[in-house]
Amino acid sequence: MNEIFNGILQAINLILTLNPEVVEITTRTLFISLSATFIGAIISIPIGGLINFKKFTGKRSLINLIQTLYSLPTVLVGLFVFLLLSQSGIFGDLRLLFTPTGMIIGQVILIMPILIGFTITALKSVGNDITDLSISLGASEFQAIYTIMREAKYAIMAAVILGFGRAISEVGVAIMIGGNIRGFTRVITTTISLETSKGNLEISIALGIILLGIALIINLLLNQIQEH
Repeated sequence: MNEIFNGILQAINLILTLNPEVVEITTRTLFISLSATFIGAIISIPIGGLINFKKFTGKRSLINLIQTLYSLPTVLVGLFVFLLLSQSGIFGDLRLLFTPTGMIIGQVILIMPILIGFTITALKSVGNDITDLSISLGASEFQAIYTIMREAKYAIMAAVILGFGRAISEVGVAIMIGGNIRGFTRVITTTISLETSKGNLEISIALGIILLGIALIINLLLNQIQEH
């Protein structure tokens, strides 16, 4: 018990004194996860809108598949991206394996189902009344879609925040694609795993507190958005 208590005190000291290694790992983690979320949102929100507004055969099945992928294991995504980026893979010549760029690609693939699925849900929640009203007032199809997107903007923002939460807390892609290389691809989750196995509890606890703090901020943002 004393060991855990001392570890917490040392962890707080590392945070308050802005320990260079802790700051470096936290900064890299935020950069990779924020980049993945931004890229994922740019790709996924239009796709979610297209699926929602268009009528086509197999639409319901496609949405069910997307929702099934919400809980896609991160190690499977890591394995898939690893096979693509390895020397024998399709994109092996790009040499993206064990790089931050490769990790961003992996996280984008991981969070896209969440972003697409929640975008569809957000747009559906607006209902058809606004569409019918917009068209009856002389709006074009594009203008009606724009109106619906504006009405659903807070729900879409919530989806983006959830995607970021999924990206920053995952460990499978980070280890398999990043390789947990010190000073290059090491992030919060992989460092916690490594340092705990080595018995360096103070760094693990410090990064755990930071990760918990980020989770708290995400939750507060979600609650703020849902109040609108």
